[in-house]
Amino acid sequence: MGTTASGEVEKLMKRFTLKWPLVITSSLLAFLIFIVPLYGAAVYSFKGNGGKGHSWVNYQWLIHQDGFYPSLLTSLKLAVLAAFLTLALMVPTMVYLNLKGQKYKSLVDFLCILPLIIPVVSLAIGAQVAMPKILQNSEYELVFFFVIIALPYTYRALDTSLQTVALKTLVEASRSLGASWTSTIMLVIVPAIRSGITGALFLTFALSIGEYTITSLLHWETFPTWTVVAAQQNILGAIAISVFSFVGAIALLSIIALLPKRNAQRVEVDE
Repeated sequence: MGTTASGEVEKLMKRFTLKWPLVITSSLLAFLIFIVPLYGAAVYSFKGNGGKGHSWVNYQWLIHQDGFYPSLLTSLKLAVLAAFLTLALMVPTMVYLNLKGQKYKSLVDFLCILPLIIPVVSLAIGAQVAMPKILQNSEYELVFFFVIIALPYTYRALDTSLQTVALKTLVEASRSLGASWTSTIMLVIVPAIRSGITGALFLTFALSIGEYTITSLLHWETFPTWTVVAAQQNILGAIAISVFSFVGAIALLSIIALLPKRNAQRVEVDE
């Protein structure tokens, strides 16, 4: 017994020793690629008038620009709607594909990759014309485009998460107890794949709030399109916009991730 425990400890130590240089290298690269440029941009964003001294003047300029709040609220609203529409469409679809639709999975996989292949111009103009006229004249058409461009990532996140749980066993147990399909998905499957759902939610939200090309082609004003116009007026203000956008997005996603998860229960099934 002691020999076995000692062998396990030695294996763990070897793994840790092999991974340690990789951790240091990755941390150093992350520091050089992300932290240093962000720190440099932050320092310049606090430069005073004429590039002298440090102050909040560039951020004060930013929040007092016409269109700042409307464009920001529009982007947040559309991103939230796109995230929840993605989950409403993809969670039931992925559950079906992993339960009874295995023969269709390769087809759906191919369809979800298409947004990476189709040029954005073709996607924006072609799909926009195909939409109902009531949506063509509304900014809410962007929600459907955001869902489409996020498909390659949300599909993988949900599929990977579903592969890690005993989906068939969970569904059979829930259905045998009299639960409906809606209750089974909401109360059994969703808690079991919470990590995949959180990943899909974050990916959709991040892609939606930062999407520029489609919104520009369709002539809607969201925060990314507004920043391009506003940044041309003030160089230091443009840097402040970049820092605000990056830090704001990270802070918002972190707050969402740290919100208390009510009724979160871990579902474990002994096979």
